[in-house]
Amino acid sequence: MDSALFSRKVKRMKILFEDEHIIVCVKERGLLSQDGNGKASMVDKLSEYTGSVIYPVHRLDKDVAGVMVYAKSQKAAANLSAQVSDRRMKKEYLAIVHGEADKGTMEDLLFFDRSKNKSFVVKKERRGVKKALLSYETLERKADKSLVRVSLHTGRTHQIRIQFASRKMPLFGDRRYGGKDDEKTIALWSCRISFEHPESKKVMEFELLPDGDKAFAEFYNR
Repeated sequence: MDSALFSRKVKRMKILFEDEHIIVCVKERGLLSQDGNGKASMVDKLSEYTGSVIYPVHRLDKDVAGVMVYAKSQKAAANLSAQVSDRRMKKEYLAIVHGEADKGTMEDLLFFDRSKNKSFVVKKERRGVKKALLSYETLERKADKSLVRVSLHTGRTHQIRIQFASRKMPLFGDRRYGGKDDEKTIALWSCRISFEHPESKKVMEFELLPDGDKAFAEFYNR
């Protein structure tokens, strides 16, 4: 972990690291991770905090929270975006799913229907269909809940949510993809991210567990 790592609260926003090139933060639930055409977004909040232009390089769903990195220059954004594209940026998530998960990999063909804002697992490749790959392991089980840690190898829209749901293990709180519980918060958290610093080339790693997050209270509020 970089020695300059620090954490502070700024208007309910947690900053994990910042220099002149990048800013690593914890995205809040309910905020878009990118510019939202007038809707509240992390880009707006970070721009207000830094007083400079902020460039998004990867995404989290609106109702998902956790660790993200943003660029503070076009050069840094291009570098980080390239790392996302060629899978050098590593991302891990925590999720609570229905049923008894174990460990393994999931590989599917996904189609994202923009009109429905929903992804689907399909059987054949065609226009708009993309391969999706993740691996996971179960950390703990309680009743009908499994806490899993997911390593994302591709970054498809709603990938974790649809891949688990397609195997009859929807995420708690995820009504869009079959969650039948009464939870209103999707149990999905970006817990770890690693990448090469766009300027120094040093490997940067950030990890944060969802202590205090309502969706994970049963496992982490101890």
